[in-house]
Amino acid sequence: MRFSAPLKSNSKKIMLLGSGELGKEVAIEAQRLGLEVVAVDRYQNAPAHHVAHRSYVVNMQDKDAVLEIIHREKPDYILPEIEAISIDALFAAEDKGYNVIPNANAVSKTMNRKNIRTFAAEVLELKTGAYEFVTTKEGLRDAAQRLGFPCVIKPVMSSSGHGQSVARSIDDIEASWEMAKEARGDASELIVEAFIDFDYEITMLTARNGKETVFCEPIGHEQRDGDYVFSWQPMQMSEAAKQKAQEIAKAITDGLGGRGLFGVELFVKGDEVYFSEVSPRPHDTGMVTLITQSQSEFALHLRAVLGLPLGFTFYGEGASAAFKSEVHNYAPVVEVDESLFSDTSYVRVFGKPEAHKGRRLAVALVFDKADKALERARELITKVRDS
Repeated sequence: MRFSAPLKSNSKKIMLLGSGELGKEVAIEAQRLGLEVVAVDRYQNAPAHHVAHRSYVVNMQDKDAVLEIIHREKPDYILPEIEAISIDALFAAEDKGYNVIPNANAVSKTMNRKNIRTFAAEVLELKTGAYEFVTTKEGLRDAAQRLGFPCVIKPVMSSSGHGQSVARSIDDIEASWEMAKEARGDASELIVEAFIDFDYEITMLTARNGKETVFCEPIGHEQRDGDYVFSWQPMQMSEAAKQKAQEIAKAITDGLGGRGLFGVELFVKGDEVYFSEVSPRPHDTGMVTLITQSQSEFALHLRAVLGLPLGFTFYGEGASAAFKSEVHNYAPVVEVDESLFSDTSYVRVFGKPEAHKGRRLAVALVFDKADKALERARELITKVRDS
């Protein structure tokens, strides 16, 4: 464990459990509101460590190590910012009177695809695609044949799309099984989902402050291997579909309870909307709000946590594009072309201490009509390099 000396302060204190690029933006917004920030992660010099008052490096899945930091710092609010955290530590902290955002039960449900899918489909009776859970390769083969091809296969616990694949025929089952087992997280059980022939998928950012629920404009996004690559806001959709998306988002966030911002992922087919997943924290596709809204998803998250008003102005349409490393390197240098910076575009570099192939290191943001912004973002991200 690594830590720095405490800083005495009379301000409210938040503790980030997870200090990546999303946590960094949360930390910045927290400091703008006069909060003291403690950032925790499994590796040193994580992005939020750069802007926090203090930082810690621990095994995030070690209950005792996480609780030791919580008891040492005594934060007013604990904000889990990643999935790979000891849920037992969060429940224990909550039992001691600490305020886990949105609450330990919500974090537990959403970090496990089995828990959240059964809660959404069977308890809340939200519309989802057909699904089964399996623990063996033979069970996977049988479930895939029952649900039909193509089908989507995911570990019940993983992050950023790791271990996710699409099996298009029985011949893909072996590779899907191996991919799931190599994912970080818990791959002892898999979810097999019938493929929904959707027109597009969206993220409905939903904020709750204990008094009201507000929605951001729907965010369209493109994923590769289950991980975000491009996003744009707003996604053009019918009023009927948008209304259903908001209803589903409110139902799932009301069901989970607590305060904060949630990223609700949905599939849309015509006017029909299907629940997919939900994250009880800012969402990677929501980085586009850094350029489209007066209050980004990160600012809304902090306002919701503190019970502050959630009003904001949607400035206009925009898009984001993630830059992912092609090399493995320590202390990577991200080089950007000057054409990335204009009156309607810029890039944000996350400051990660290590790069590896596929790791997200920066994001390009463009303010323009969504289709033009997306086209421009696709072009600009090709001008970023790392070494």
